[in-house]
Amino acid sequence: MLSSLPPWGGTFREERSDVAVNPVMLVHGGAWAIPDDMVEAHIRGVEAAAAQGWEVLQRGGSCIDAIEAAVVAMEEDDTFDAGRGSFLNSDGRVQLDALMMDGATLRAGGVGCVEHIRNPIRAAKKVLTESPHVYFVGPGAERFAQEHGIELCANEELILEREVVRLREAKKQSYLQMPDEFGPMRSHDTVGAVALDRDGNIAAATSTGGTLNKAPGRVGDSSLIGCGCYADNRSAAVSTTGWGEPMMKLVLSKWTADRVEDGLAPQEAAQRALYYLKARLNGHGGMIIVDCKGLIGLAHNTPRMAWALCTEERKASDITFKTSSL
Repeated sequence: MLSSLPPWGGTFREERSDVAVNPVMLVHGGAWAIPDDMVEAHIRGVEAAAAQGWEVLQRGGSCIDAIEAAVVAMEEDDTFDAGRGSFLNSDGRVQLDALMMDGATLRAGGVGCVEHIRNPIRAAKKVLTESPHVYFVGPGAERFAQEHGIELCANEELILEREVVRLREAKKQSYLQMPDEFGPMRSHDTVGAVALDRDGNIAAATSTGGTLNKAPGRVGDSSLIGCGCYADNRSAAVSTTGWGEPMMKLVLSKWTADRVEDGLAPQEAAQRALYYLKARLNGHGGMIIVDCKGLIGLAHNTPRMAWALCTEERKASDITFKTSSL
């Protein structure tokens, strides 16, 4: 495990050069009560994802390419609720959502309720870079992806027996019949990444399989602009994880980015956002932030959140990030 990182707000502002921008790669792998026996898998997963994104940044790649590489690594890791191994909906199928946003241009690409795309973040990037539209859903998203070089797969290829068992148990418990069943103890392994590249641009990406036993066609916050993902060079790049419905109602990623644009450090903005989420709608989750100065923020109001960071100066990861405000 990489060394744990203490809370801070302004380290990167002081250490970056006025001439060259020092890249930053920050990822999360879900905010919930990660069981003890799953901690190491989560740490390994976020470290590997951050390393993949960092490699792109180190060779001069863009923040867009870096967040794609990082999120693909987690979509390919069945530890997380993204890509293969995601939760099943009530029909026993995997339905995936993803979004990517470019802070330099405000271009964004999202896909929702796709069932035959192994790496939905790749499809989201294709929407961002090759379509005049912002969002595609269901068969239309899959058709667009296939027309732009992404091979489709059978839904069965995305399903693990582990998730079949989980769904069976969830149905026995009538899980999700009541809204208050969402909470910090339930698994929310949505994945995300934010990055700053050498050109001083930032970007954010979020990818998810949604919630266990969800209704077919349900879309959460992860792939909606301003809810689970947002990026603007004038403010910050933000990716969230957790119970999506309250974050959607509060447009939480945009709310947080606006606080940074108003002058708050990303760390303070993240803490305030999670306090706002809990106080207003009893919401649970976490978020990661980076701005164009290289300042970062991490916060969660769940027992644990898997995260990993790579910069020129340090590499760090953990499953908690405690602050005095949360």
